[in-house]
Amino acid sequence: MRGSPYSERVTPDDQAAPVTLNLEAADAYCRILTRRHYENFSVASRFVNASTRRDLTRIYAYCRTTDDLGDESPDGSALVRLDAWRNEVQALLNCTMPPVHPVLFALQQTVANHAMPAQPFLDLISANVQDQYVTRYRTWDELIGYCRLSATPVGRMVLRVFGVNDAEAESLSDDVCIGLQLANHAQDVSRDAVAGRRYLVESDVAAGGIDDATQAMVKHARMLLASGTALEHYVPRPLRLQLALYRMGGLAICDAIEAIGYRTEHERPSVSAPTKVSLVVRAALGSFARSRPASMTNIR
Repeated sequence: MRGSPYSERVTPDDQAAPVTLNLEAADAYCRILTRRHYENFSVASRFVNASTRRDLTRIYAYCRTTDDLGDESPDGSALVRLDAWRNEVQALLNCTMPPVHPVLFALQQTVANHAMPAQPFLDLISANVQDQYVTRYRTWDELIGYCRLSATPVGRMVLRVFGVNDAEAESLSDDVCIGLQLANHAQDVSRDAVAGRRYLVESDVAAGGIDDATQAMVKHARMLLASGTALEHYVPRPLRLQLALYRMGGLAICDAIEAIGYRTEHERPSVSAPTKVSLVVRAALGSFARSRPASMTNIR
């Protein structure tokens, strides 16, 4: 391997034909990542057009690849691989080197078409670097700071894909993304323990134990997810439906956790298939019932 933990690079000294990538194959790779990993609710609903669905799938594939480098690298190699990934991402964003990894090869078109800023992509890498050092969060401020690296960038990417560039919408999106992250952390207490991590707030654990800390996290998640209702009024109808699915999916996770008495240290709850179908129907009905405010001027 030369210079990349993902694919063989060819240097001039090799005197061989350079590696070429095909956009169709790169997008197929992104779709495979999406189907393999996403569990709780849809990354991109069928109610958005094919081009937007492709952009969302590329963004998800980027997020999934970044997380996998942090979570699934062989012992001792995560930081090296994340550093190499950061270099490749920066080269893509700065247009200094053509991408080699299929996810970045596909993503470059989305970044260019929507003039996406670099910081959200780099923040996600920083969150995974932080995961290599930090395995506990003492206070809510510390945990929310982490979520601003690991969760809010995703929402801001999604807004850009739909042409939304408004400070109030971004603030509401941040709330929803942090709420989703907290719901997932509360759901994954047992899974995170296997990896030697715990995202429950340590002051809550000390005060009432793990089950109470999980309940507190679910409560915070619900409060933040409530911002989604206001956010959905800001955006065009296709995104409104997608955001409703995210919000309602997060609340469904909270409901599943509550149903087992917040004992996610011992059991990992999931959202049932009938519930997922119900979410799609409810989100569709709700999105068509809402109208966009005329005052919003920064939305295409």
